[in-house]
Amino acid sequence: MSDIFGRIGFLQEGPFAIPRWEAVFSNIDLLWQGALVTLTVASLGLALALALGTVLGVMGASHWTGPRAFARGYVEFYQNTPLLIQVFMIFNALPMIISGLFIPVITIGILGVGMYHGAYISEVVRAGIQSIGRGQLEAAVSQGFTYVGAMRYIIIPQAMRIVLPPLTNQAVSLIKNTSVIAIIAGGDLMYAGDAFAGRFGHYGPTYVLVGLGYFLMCFPLAILARRLEDRTRVA
Repeated sequence: MSDIFGRIGFLQEGPFAIPRWEAVFSNIDLLWQGALVTLTVASLGLALALALGTVLGVMGASHWTGPRAFARGYVEFYQNTPLLIQVFMIFNALPMIISGLFIPVITIGILGVGMYHGAYISEVVRAGIQSIGRGQLEAAVSQGFTYVGAMRYIIIPQAMRIVLPPLTNQAVSLIKNTSVIAIIAGGDLMYAGDAFAGRFGHYGPTYVLVGLGYFLMCFPLAILARRLEDRTRVA
């Protein structure tokens, strides 16, 4: 009997007590709003990362020293400094350098995760391009294609089959890394969870739901990445 009463007491007063869950679900719209911000930052940040990564990947695979050195420098800088520092630099340093500049926190999040993951995507794209035989590029150039035209119409379409699985994994990492903008009050899912838990003290249920939210965003992409990897092995 004491065990039963103890369990009932835990459900009423513990960190995961039923009243705490009820309080969180009654204010679930706050977490929905945060999730919407996270999806916005993730989708636009991914678009920026793909654009940057593709351009830098082509530059990194180039036989010209200048573009290749620029791409290498960009990759080394972003891969060897923390994303949090990069976000702080955009948030604090740019307004100091450019007087009167105001950058919305959502834009900072998009720029932060987009430029950061652009470095990783560029390495994926570069490796995919270099996996295609050099002879195909030389043959395309001999047929009148420019370097950019050969990349666009011949090399990159073939490389896409190779780079899709790691690109999908990068999308998963990018979604999780959007949580870094919580530190600058970005209004994302992590920030919404922190704000709600700090205000009402319902830490247990709040962080369970926040974690579940990230899981639901990332898990389908993780499954897609595994299927693409399996398909690539079969091919």
